[in-house]
Amino acid sequence: MDKFWRWVTNEAGESAVRTLYLEGYIAESSWFDDDATPKQFKSELYGSGSDTDDIIVKIHSPGGDCFAAAQIYNMLKEYPGKVSVHVDGLAASAASVIAMAGDEVCVSPVSVIMIHNPAMLIAGEVADLQVGINLLSEVKESIINAYHDKTGLSRIKIAHMMDAETWMSAHKAIELKFADRILYEALPVDMADQGFIFDQLTVTNTLLKKLPGIKARMTELTVNKGVAEPLDSKQSNDFQETLEQPANEVDLNQVPVAQLEKRLNLIKNWR
Repeated sequence: MDKFWRWVTNEAGESAVRTLYLEGYIAESSWFDDDATPKQFKSELYGSGSDTDDIIVKIHSPGGDCFAAAQIYNMLKEYPGKVSVHVDGLAASAASVIAMAGDEVCVSPVSVIMIHNPAMLIAGEVADLQVGINLLSEVKESIINAYHDKTGLSRIKIAHMMDAETWMSAHKAIELKFADRILYEALPVDMADQGFIFDQLTVTNTLLKKLPGIKARMTELTVNKGVAEPLDSKQSNDFQETLEQPANEVDLNQVPVAQLEKRLNLIKNWR
């Protein structure tokens, strides 16, 4: 029976890139060499080619033993070369933990990542069952460490996702940061050459920083016109009346700066 690994070396580029197809069940040991075991994985990881080669790990696995997966996760984290993980079909349960070890995690448009709580068979008296419960709780915390390190999501959110047995399509995995990009799609254009992307908070803070200068300039212009008091203290244009004017008739020069500042602070603090 075929072993779980299949190394493919591509030396066409500037440096060799080895590809590992990680398929099947993950286990501590295997009778027929058809399961992914840490011992076999380590032998292949460092026993074929240079240990500085960049590698691609293509995963299609329903999961398996969480402790065996933890060992493989650590091996990939400690590997000297760049590790790119490609989820070919399914990275479920323990296999999803291994996927988090990649320097880059890529998902096929038709692949799925699944995370859930660890499980085990427990038998015995009440004390034995309690020991099992405590073990599962600690194992869950260790798994959350891998997900949290990759995604930056809060531990509580990840715990809830595991409780609910969460299945993620490619785009959902990208949204939640379990993956970095989708395979076969064009890479995003470098926005530094194309323009800028702004979020609401950045725009609001930028405008707030400019207000003191704007206020000083408007005050200067008003004084130069012979008005005895700053423009923002004028009451001729009531705030409510300004809001009631049609959008194409509002004269921004007549909106008091203090009111504009108030509006911007409301936008900034809205959640």
